Amino acid sequence: MKDEAFKELLASVREGGAILRGEKKPVRAFEVPEPDVAELRGRLGLSQSKFAALIGISVRTLQEWEQGRRHPRGPARVLLRIASVNPKAIVEAVHPDTARRLEGRVASRRASAAG
Repeated sequence: MKDEAFKELLASVREGGAILRGEKKPVRAFEVPEPDVAELRGRLGLSQSKFAALIGISVRTLQEWEQGRRHPRGPARVLLRIASVNPKAIVEAVHPDTARRLEGRVASRRASAAG
């Protein structure tokens, strides 16, 4: 690694440490809105057990989110946002064979909601 690149990397690591310790504010931050998990699951037409399996969490965690006792954070929140915007992407990544069936369900639910 070139000396200049190493110095830049070291400065970045030090800045990250200062941010984590609360000594410095991050230059930018990304806020992912909290999803309505029950609404999302309903829109996809999945049971609690199927939806929990799809996103890799326990049914209990899903129930806690849906009842507002706990809230998804970090990667789970981002994954739920992706599922909300593009559910097919999640299903294709995890269960490619299920993607076609889910696509039909979502389309029919959108049509009935619009009508």
